[in-house]
Parts: sequence; C-alpha cells; structure tokens
Amino acid sequence: MKTKKKNSFDIFMDRQTDENFEKLRSFFIDFNSCCLLNKTDKNKMRKDFENAILYYDNKHFTIEKILELLSLKNLGGFYARPAQSWFPLDDAAKIYPVSMEHGVMSVFRLSVNLKEEVVPELLQMALTFTIKRFPSFATTLKKGIFWHYLDSTKRCFNVIEENDIPCQALKVSQSGSQSFRAMYYKNRITVEFFHVLTDASGGMEFIKALVCEYIRLLGIEIEDSTNILNINDNPDIKEFTNEFLNVEKTPNASGLYNKLATQMSGNLAKVMPCRVLHYRMDANHLREVARKYGITVSTYILCLMFISAKFSCEIYDGEFSIQVPVNMRKYYESKTLRNFSMYCGIRLPISQIQKIEDFKEEVVNQLTIKSSKEEMHKMLYATKKLIRNIRLIPLVIKQPIAKFLSGILGDHAFTSTLSNIGIVDLPNQFKEYIQDMDFVLNTSTTNRASCGLITYNNNATLSITKNTKDPSFETKLYELLTNDGLLVEVEGSELYGS
Repeated sequence: MKTKKKNSFDIFMDRQTDENFEKLRSFFIDFNSCCLLNKTDKNKMRKDFENAILYYDNKHFTIEKILELLSLKNLGGFYARPAQSWFPLDDAAKIYPVSMEHGVMSVFRLSVNLKEEVVPELLQMALTFTIKRFPSFATTLKKGIFWHYLDSTKRCFNVIEENDIPCQALKVSQSGSQSFRAMYYKNRITVEFFHVLTDASGGMEFIKALVCEYIRLLGIEIEDSTNILNINDNPDIKEFTNEFLNVEKTPNASGLYNKLATQMSGNLAKVMPCRVLHYRMDANHLREVARKYGITVSTYILCLMFISAKFSCEIYDGEFSIQVPVNMRKYYESKTLRNFSMYCGIRLPISQIQKIEDFKEEVVNQLTIKSSKEEMHKMLYATKKLIRNIRLIPLVIKQPIAKFLSGILGDHAFTSTLSNIGIVDLPNQFKEYIQDMDFVLNTSTTNRASCGLITYNNNATLSITKNTKDPSFETKLYELLTNDGLLVEVEGSELYGS
C-alpha cells in the first residue's frame, strides 16, 4: 500500500519541537472554529496560512512571532458566520450594471508600488484579514426586480498574480463572484474596483488598509496609522450610506445633460484599453510650473489635455469637453465608502485652444463655477430625481433606457476625463517601504483617452489610458510637460493586441 507523499508543511511540522508542534496544532484547531466556510474555501484558507508560516520559517521567524503576526483575532467572526446582509446600490452606482456592454464596464484601478518585491503569501493573508472591515466589498452583484443589489458572500477572497490587460471587465454574472480584484506584479500591489462598489475615495480607504496590513505582516511595527481604517474595528453603519437619499430638494436640479462633444481622432482598438502609460514627475516641480501660470496643478493638466486633444483631432469647428470628477465629501460631512462623487464638464471650442495663456482663465472660471457646492448640489438632486423616476420600471425594460442615458450623459458628452485624487496621506513611516502610487481609469467605448493623477511622497503620477493606437495625444502631452522644464519618467505598456 502506497503511503501519501508528505508536502512541505508536513515536513515542516515533523521537524518542530514537541512544544512548537503543540502550539501549531492548537492554532489550527482554533482555526477550524473560526472558519466555517465550505470545504473548498476552508481548505484554501488553511493552505494560505500554511504558506505564510513556511515563508516566515524560511526567514527564521520564531513560532511565537509567526503566530502573533497571523493571530486568528484578525479573522474575527467574519468567516464563522453565514452571510445574511445585503446592500442596495447607491444612486450613482445603479446606472453602472444596467448600462454595461459585453466586455466593457466601469472599472478603475489603484496601485501601490513598493520598494521591494511583493510577498504573495503575505499579501494573501493581508486580504483575508482586511476584507471583513469592508463588508460592502465582500459582496456579489445580484439582479433584483427593479435594480441590481450587492449580496454578502462569505468566501476565501483570492489575491492573483497580474497577467492581463488593466481594468478588464470582471465576471460579475458568475455565482459568488467578486466586484473587485486584488493583484500583485513584482513590487506592485493593485486593486481594481467595479464602480458599483465605490468611488476612488472609498477605493483608496480599502487599499490603504490592505497595504498597511501587508506591511504589518512583514514584521514591521506600525507606529501611527490613525488615518487608516483599523481592520479589527467594527464597520460604521455610516460607511454604507447612500448619501443621495439625504440630498435636499432644489428647484433648479440640472447639470446631467450636456450636448455632444467632439472626440479625438484615431480608430478605436479592438482590445480596450490598448495602452496604459505613467508619466512620473517631481510633485513640487509640477506645482511650481503650474504656479508660474497662476493656476493649480489640476487646471494646468487640464489645459495640457485640451492642447493635446486638439493635436489628436482632425475636426476644427467643434467643442472639446473634459469631465472632472468632484469628491462630494469636501462639501458634505460623510463617512460613506460608497459612491459619492459627481462631475463637471469643462468645455472649450477647438478654435480657441492655442497656448495655455490664451484660455487658462476660461478653464479656471468654468472649474470654479461648475464644481461649486451649489452646482454640484443641483447635479446630486438631478441624479436622485432621475433614479426615482425610473425606479418602478422592471430591470429588463430599464436596461436599454439606462444604456441610452449612459451614452448621452457620459461617453458622448465628454472627450476625455481627468480625475485627480490629490495627495495621498499615509504615515511617514510608510515612505521607507512605498515608492509611489498609480491611479488608472478605464475608458469608454467612445473616448480615446482618459487621465488619472495621484501624488504620494512627492511623486506625482499622471496615468494615461488609451483606446486608440494613435500616439498623438500622449506624445503631445509629454512634449508640453518637458517644454515647461519638467523631467518626466515614462513607464507603461506596449500596445495590447497589436
């Protein structure tokens, strides 16, 4: 009779002292009580613990230190309780699942670039420990009679090695599927989110907590993490709030509809996005350049995008409109991790776009007025009113209506998008381990390019997502930045599907 071949963890256990063997045996007995998932997920999670223990052993951590780092208190009762809760989508999120087309959905991506390569075994444990703090993320998208909703799911949420094109559609139609994906590649930790879950602000809270937990699992004592959600705290019910329900009525609700905008030229690629580029710059130098023009960094980048779009277009008598998301948390006190962002459209006739000095004041004026609390409140209420007006239409009928609304209110109304997260606030201690960050937007089936800007540790990264192989837009943007004296380090993909 053949004996079962021992695996690496069995061999590890065999060489333990009696005392350490008993500590580990007791640990996994307790694990069985803390994890009541189905057999497949439970075995997978136990294997994740074993892999982490083997990693620590290889790094000569003591058993006491290993069990302290992997303490089962970090599981809480999350994996021991059945899934019972569900979350209605916020008003902004309701349009996303009913308007998505085959293979295309609204996905955005946040990445943290470390100074050393990611340890997959520890990142997996970090996700296992972190997800319980974000119950509205530990969900699967389901169809109701009138709207989609998020249904809680208890499973082993997996970290995967990145090997595909950024911001690809998630397979949300599968039973128990996730609406986010956590990945690693070399020194990069990435989380991609379907917009039904959250906006960039909520996504940032998640990845900050995930990376903080990962750094702790490296054996590093975190001295100050007061601006990061504690993964072992109970979630605050205010974090699940649909803030649109709290928007007061205004007699002048407006701002959703915009006339069609001119699109950049260039054939749309079959694979979308077909390219992602990162322009990395010194943040202080970038602010100095913007200050010379008497404008903010966001306004400066907007101006460069208008010029680059004109360089990428063979139509001369239309108008460009660049969408700028506005985080409503700066106007309304809110803890929500759901969507709570609106947008304004900065619109210019193509014929007026020459040098920055010629049109910067118009961009400043439009940004000031259109992103004001008053104008944003009108748009918030218009969104709430729109959702209320179609709420009783069955989902099967609502879908084509939503696709039409998505087109006239979004894709075709804008030429491009600039979303600036701003400066990411992390404990000073993290600068020893984190190099910089990326923020990547997906593109629609109409717009040729989108831009996301994020700053950390004096590193400003402008990420350009492309839907056309025509390089005119990013080439001109690079030229304008360098002509202003900025040193731009370029990273990114080759063309996908070329």
